[in-house]
Amino acid sequence: MNSKSIANILTSHGIKPSFPRIQIYDYLYTKKNHPTVDNIYNGLVSKIPTLSKTTIYNTLNLFIENNLACTINWDESEKRYDMTIKDHSHFRCEICGRIYDVPYNDIVLLPEEYEGFIIKEKHIFLKGICNNCNR
Repeated sequence: MNSKSIANILTSHGIKPSFPRIQIYDYLYTKKNHPTVDNIYNGLVSKIPTLSKTTIYNTLNLFIENNLACTINWDESEKRYDMTIKDHSHFRCEICGRIYDVPYNDIVLLPEEYEGFIIKEKHIFLKGICNNCNR
């Protein structure tokens, strides 16, 4: 995806496209690695020497507010970001640390006794060994 396409996406979501915002969006779009702020910073600082982690946090929060990204909280010490907004779960490999998106359309999330509850978010986190590490 080129910068003009990204700028159009940002604009259509009410976000003013700046060079850092375009680069952060491009990073999330192309890497699809569920990065931390540190990952994004390390991946972009050589391209944007003036980039700060504050800019990344602010940009990610703007993306989240405008439904372009969401957060994944594995534990209290690690927050990751994902561009896949539709409901899905995640699998994290205990060996390589890679995070995979996993659809969960067929999983019954709540037993019948919770009928009438209003579900605003769904999170399913799976841990184990990925196919590559299992070989």
